[in-house]
Amino acid sequence: MGIPASKHRHTGWVWLLILAGLGYAGWHYRPAPAKSAEGGAEAGRGGRGGSGGANAAPVPVVVAQATSHSIPLYLGNIGTVAPANTVSLRSRVDGQIIQIHFQEGQMVRQGELLVEIDPRPYQAALAQAQGQLAHDTALYNDDQIDYQRYQTLYKQNIVAKQQLDSQAALVDEYKGAMASDQAAIQTATLNLSYSKITAPITGRIGLRQVDPGNIVHSGDAQAMAVITQVQPIAVLFTLPQQDLPQVYGELSAGSHPAVAAFDSTNTKLLAQGHLLTIDNAIDPSTGTFKLKAMFDNNDNALFPNQMVNARMLVGNATGLAVVPVAAVQRGPQGTYVYVVSPQKKVSVHPVAVQVTEGNEVGLSSGVEPGDTVVVDGADKLEEGSRVETSVLAPKGAVTPAPANVATSDSPAPARGGRHRSTKPAKSAAGDH
Repeated sequence: MGIPASKHRHTGWVWLLILAGLGYAGWHYRPAPAKSAEGGAEAGRGGRGGSGGANAAPVPVVVAQATSHSIPLYLGNIGTVAPANTVSLRSRVDGQIIQIHFQEGQMVRQGELLVEIDPRPYQAALAQAQGQLAHDTALYNDDQIDYQRYQTLYKQNIVAKQQLDSQAALVDEYKGAMASDQAAIQTATLNLSYSKITAPITGRIGLRQVDPGNIVHSGDAQAMAVITQVQPIAVLFTLPQQDLPQVYGELSAGSHPAVAAFDSTNTKLLAQGHLLTIDNAIDPSTGTFKLKAMFDNNDNALFPNQMVNARMLVGNATGLAVVPVAAVQRGPQGTYVYVVSPQKKVSVHPVAVQVTEGNEVGLSSGVEPGDTVVVDGADKLEEGSRVETSVLAPKGAVTPAPANVATSDSPAPARGGRHRSTKPAKSAAGDH
């Protein structure tokens, strides 16, 4: 029995729909075309430092040119500001304070009246001493006249020698009394002068500890006030004992090296002065010796007991290649810099750091004056990397600056401290 024609037609339409659906799905979910060998090479380029080949994209960096000029050499440490002189005001007599002539914190001049103590007891003592002197002087004069009479009578054999000698002794007695009275007058005069307390030095007076009406005594332990001489003013600081020969040699030659005082952050210059002297012994507990520098302090920038950073100029380093601090990298093999060739490729140069001062580093080997070194972007470099010096640091000497002080002429440091990268540079062989 045969199959009807209508059923054959129905089955054909079903298969036709199935084949059409499979064709659409195959086109929609087709696989991505394989990358060409050239495209794969391009994708492989652009690795760290552009080491994928000669056509790798250059790395943008900041560069500077090594120079050759003298670098100042400093010795320094944290120091303390100390007054040139300090005086505690104390009374030398007993009495009541009747007037105070100073304001707390003011500048006072030597000899200026500061405090008055009731002078009446000392005025009375002075008058008594003067009266006693007048009394003894009158007795002395009377006995002196009698002694002259006895001398005449003795020559005429009217009085005995013993009587003449007794009269001479009496004259000497009143002479001694007069000398004692004179000393009493001087003492009373001195005590009276002590009732007016004057400034023994020029300086700034501190907070007062007494008020008018208080009774003061010559034996009081507490001072009425303290005067500190702040113009000039000193800075005391220490250095390691290995620096002693150099500093002592300067002083022995009659030189007093310049000393600069910076604030506690070591960023702001407060005053400039000179080394006055050094202590006469090394502290065995610390292995350091103490130095004293003097400053005019005309603007009162230095204050007693203030903490400062003292920096003393001891010479200059010459004959070195000078580069910015940011150019020097550090790794397991030591310090190195990236030097840019005229073909805009970098090479790793191990260097020997001789001196670091402010934003400059003096190198004794590894770099020559005129070489171009990388100061920013070194973290992306390795031996043979191609670079693009899109930002060029100013050529010439970098302006010397104190430690931790940034200047407008100094190149900007790399972000995140990258100029201090410790990642070792790859060798040229490793790039291949």
